[in-house]
Amino acid sequence: MRNPPPNSDLHALMTQFPRAGRVDWIGLRPARDEPVEIVESAVAVTGGGLEGDRYTGGSGKRGVTLIQAEHLPVIAALSGHAEVAPAALRRNLVVSGIPLIALKGRRFRVGTALLEGTAPCDPCSKMEALLGPGGYNAMRGMGGLCARVIAGGTLAIGDAVEWVDA
Repeated sequence: MRNPPPNSDLHALMTQFPRAGRVDWIGLRPARDEPVEIVESAVAVTGGGLEGDRYTGGSGKRGVTLIQAEHLPVIAALSGHAEVAPAALRRNLVVSGIPLIALKGRRFRVGTALLEGTAPCDPCSKMEALLGPGGYNAMRGMGGLCARVIAGGTLAIGDAVEWVDA
């Protein structure tokens, strides 16, 4: 969906957030199929991703991947697990308290970095092997958000995730 005109009622609704979100977890994927490295903070690189992540160099629209903390128990329940570890889902940030899909097409600040939501972060076929039969479908619609790094900076666990009026 395109962003509605700035003077519309729908624009007003789409730019209201009850509160800022929060970074709960950070993971770096050093290489394809390598274990995720869990860290307390990371550096976002303008036009790239997070330092130490495989998408650091020129990854464009998928520089940083985010998933909603509130969706982790749902994914676990739908796939028949008691819980799902964030590292298993291979996203960079687990964020709580803000609806990530509402940030698609919008700029937002995480720590001192400025990001822009580019697309839903759909699950990959590896989720079927990880979560078992139906694992891919268990994540559909809850895979999170891909974002590009507009302005680099540092982000850490506990940092706010806030929409920025462009």
